[in-house]
Formats: sequence, C-alpha cells, structure tokens
Amino acid sequence: MGKTGQPGKKAQGNSGVRKKVSAAVCAVAVIIAVFVVVKQLTGNDAGIQSGDLVIPKSEVSETARFYPYQAGKTRMEVLAVKASDGTIRTAFNTCQVCFDSGRGYYKQEGDELVCQNCGNRFLLDHVERVRGGCNPVPILKENKTEDHEKIVIPQVFLEANKGLFEDWR
Repeated sequence: MGKTGQPGKKAQGNSGVRKKVSAAVCAVAVIIAVFVVVKQLTGNDAGIQSGDLVIPKSEVSETARFYPYQAGKTRMEVLAVKASDGTIRTAFNTCQVCFDSGRGYYKQEGDELVCQNCGNRFLLDHVERVRGGCNPVPILKENKTEDHEKIVIPQVFLEANKGLFEDWR
C-alpha cells in the first residue's frame, strides 16, 4: 500500500506543487529569453518606435547636421545643431514663411542658416528659440524626448508636419 492508504497510489503532496512551480519558472525564463533576443535583434530602446527619428547626440556639433526622413511619399529633413551654450537645438529644415515655395530650406554659412528662397539669415543660436517669421520651424521639447545619448522625435509628430515639405525640392 502507498502512503494514501490505497494500493498502487502514491501521495502527490509536495511533488505536485514542485512540478507546478518548476513549470512557472520555466515559462518566466522563456519569456525573459524571448524579450532579450527581440531587443537585441531590433536594437530598440524602450519607448522608441520603428518610425521615430533618432538623433545620436554624439553626431551633433556647431555645424548643422541634416537628418532625412520619409513620411509616405514626402521627403522631410530635420536639422540639429549645437548652440554656443552647448545645448542641442532641433528644427525642421524648412522656413516658417517660405516652406510652400519649394525652396524654403536652409544651408549653413558660418554661424548662420540662410533660407534658400528669400535669403533671410538666421543665427544658429536662435534655432528652436525664435518662433514666427522667416526662420526654421522649431521642434520644441514637448515634441521630442531625449537622454544623455540621443534625441527621439516621434513618427506621429513627424507625420503630422509633413505638409511643411509637400512642395519641397
């Protein structure tokens, strides 16, 4: 007779609980392993979506850097530059006034950005700080996230502003 008092039956007691705990531990281990592999394959940090624009801060200097972005059929560009106070500023590479001309974009000359449509000159230190008028369309803090390594501009924000580039040449 087994411990249960019935012939041929063994007490399950603790061994049944151990099997259930072991199965749960294995399931958790598999979930963690899958998460780690997916993270390594995609290279995504938490919160970054595949359509977001990621600007590594290590690439940004006093020379404006232009980051292309494709929103459907619309080509866009974001500029990033380090201001004289060391902060990194971002804006769309299109003029708030001249954007619909198709030539309302900027090229850097010294410490200024020059609109290729009207010739207006705009100090690099004013990027993201001055709004309105003939200057680059700022991308403000509430429209991006950043940490010590990168700036992330969400796809939804970029898509919402693609109209600024529909006539861009």
